[in-house]
Amino acid sequence: MQLLPRDATAALRRLARGFPVVAVTGPRQSGKTTLVRATFPGKAYVSLEDPDERALALEDPRAFLGRFARGAVLDEIQRAPELFSYLQTRVDERRSAGQFVLTGSQQFGLMASITQSLAGRVGLLHLLPFALAELKAQGKLDAALSRVIFRGLYPPPVSRRVAPPQWYASYVATYVERDVRQVAAISNLAAFRRFLRMCAARCGQLLNLSSLANDCGISHVTARAWLTVLEASYIVHLLPPYHVNFGKRLVKTPKLYFYDTGLASYLLDIRDSRQLETHPARGALFESLLVSEWLKHRFNRALPANAFFWRDNVGNEIDLLLDHGRSLQPVEMKSGQTPSGDYFAVLRKWLAWAGPRARRAAVVYGGSRSMARDGVQLVAWNEWPEGAAGKSAAARRGAG
Repeated sequence: MQLLPRDATAALRRLARGFPVVAVTGPRQSGKTTLVRATFPGKAYVSLEDPDERALALEDPRAFLGRFARGAVLDEIQRAPELFSYLQTRVDERRSAGQFVLTGSQQFGLMASITQSLAGRVGLLHLLPFALAELKAQGKLDAALSRVIFRGLYPPPVSRRVAPPQWYASYVATYVERDVRQVAAISNLAAFRRFLRMCAARCGQLLNLSSLANDCGISHVTARAWLTVLEASYIVHLLPPYHVNFGKRLVKTPKLYFYDTGLASYLLDIRDSRQLETHPARGALFESLLVSEWLKHRFNRALPANAFFWRDNVGNEIDLLLDHGRSLQPVEMKSGQTPSGDYFAVLRKWLAWAGPRARRAAVVYGGSRSMARDGVQLVAWNEWPEGAAGKSAAARRGAG
């Protein structure tokens, strides 16, 4: 299988020049191991999923680390949290950059250990599945939006000839449920599976934990705990509301999204990309795809998320609001292929309310042509987010 270059490579190398330890975290099967081994081919590699390696790391951490005079890649480091204190001693003694590269698939153990033992010594990178731009640069991006949403962007279903429903069924059983059982004492796995599917059914909606808990037959406390586990495992994320009201009363509840639309489609029992042409969840899955693409754009550069949504109490809503510090960029997301005047109505209202803080607005839609229209940048879905700067990718290549 051909190795596809990842946009995060440059940021990973930069972090390794500035920190003694670099940690790469993200969902399982997002390509973390492939990325770090390709970026640091000269470093020794150890997977702590290996029972023998993990046993040595837990029983004699000094001896374990003593094998790596030039540092190492330590894969799935959350499986041996006792190593972190010894890593602190080691990197403090040598005081050189790029000694150890860690990977982890659960934010719980990894972030708690980093905060406790390695604060100030770790450069952190979040790696999500492939970005649209990564596939497009290699000529690997499917031209059909419905197929992209259905297949998702995890490397295995993109790179291998495997039916997405089969791969995601295995992914849920092999990784998601196993990780959840390691982190949370879940006695009723059937209830958790129902919870996972109910989350997919609410993709793109305001989070209502009480309703979610009632529909799953669990308590509000349990729903909150399970949602936290899904967030820590990079299955779902919550898009926060923007707090500046411009004189309006605002909704203050976050919206629920999935990091990957292929997984969400599987959980919605979508078994063919053609179903997505008329499926009621198409719009929500389109939003989920675009929000995740923006997060990848930021995370691949080792930048924090700057994404919000804005909604007032009478229903005016900006799907995605990007905080660039001195300016705010509103983005609407429409899965239709033919732009209409309705695409721009709320944007115009919001631009008037925001005044000088507003940056050029964008509408990302399901069509294939990017253009300026009525003072708003209309961006084709396969040119997001790069095309939101004001020119299409084709125009930028022509100018270059």
